[in-house]
Amino acid sequence: MTSSTFTEMPAIDRASLQSALEDPSKDLGFGSEVARGSHKRLLNRDGSFNVARYGLTPFSSLSIYHWSLSTSWPRFLGMLAVAYLGINTLFAFGYILCGIDALQGEAVTGSTEIFLRAFFFSVQTFATIGYGHVIANGTTANLLVTLEAFLNIVGVALSTGVVFARFSRPTAKIIYSHHAVIAPYKGITALEFRIANARTSQIIELEAKVILSRIEATSEGLVRKFRDLRLERTHVTFFPLSWTLVHPIDENSPLVGMNDEDLAETNAEILILLTGTDETSSQTVHSRSSYKAEEIIWNASFAPIFKRSREDGILGMDVGRIHDVSRLG
Repeated sequence: MTSSTFTEMPAIDRASLQSALEDPSKDLGFGSEVARGSHKRLLNRDGSFNVARYGLTPFSSLSIYHWSLSTSWPRFLGMLAVAYLGINTLFAFGYILCGIDALQGEAVTGSTEIFLRAFFFSVQTFATIGYGHVIANGTTANLLVTLEAFLNIVGVALSTGVVFARFSRPTAKIIYSHHAVIAPYKGITALEFRIANARTSQIIELEAKVILSRIEATSEGLVRKFRDLRLERTHVTFFPLSWTLVHPIDENSPLVGMNDEDLAETNAEILILLTGTDETSSQTVHSRSSYKAEEIIWNASFAPIFKRSREDGILGMDVGRIHDVSRLG
């Protein structure tokens, strides 16, 4: 952009551009088109982004490794089972195509028994069990055995590596309160929401970043803007129990003077990013979530969740009550 173009822009756009140049994170990577026209939720409660990409070929967007790391355990184990059965079935048909004498051993009759003998021989070969009841006969059959043994070496190594990576990959499991609240705070009001660690492992140096996304009127029309919400405390060194994040709604807050109807009309969304260090692995973990206008309760506060043991006086909390909210009169 040339300097002459910059000076010809209206003052409000010039300020917005200057702000974006000073802080590129204002756009958050959603792009100008999303900022200009999106009326959908940007960030789902589970942390996934509510965007789609088109025009990619299936192979260019396919990443089996990343899918294997991020998918659920049932899907991952199911994928391994399907691949295992598929490989053995394919080699079973290969042995059958080599001829009736390609596999020697116990006598079988009928197509089903022939297939099962070939299938279980493939299983024994792939797993390097080698019971010896059935043996390969002929050059072609033994070449298939050689190929299957090679695939076993590669396949077992790859699957073992992925399983280890899944176990060693640290992930954060943060419980977010179902609702955020607008509660009284030091003579004013504040936006608050509550989080807790759902795992027994500890997260240290946990840092939070909260951003308000909403539709605003500019000289170019209605545009989605992203504004940082200043927190009373941006990070905690230890996170053994829960943490109530507080954004004071003072004269410098983007939420000042707004009510629930204003948030709904501007399609407001509170975006949250948590970053911390898993104490066990010493690796960085992340967690994301968001609150829409209808998920914010006004003139309310969170119910107490802390309690102390009568026997030894140890402080604890009832995680099941992290979502409890008390409406004020």
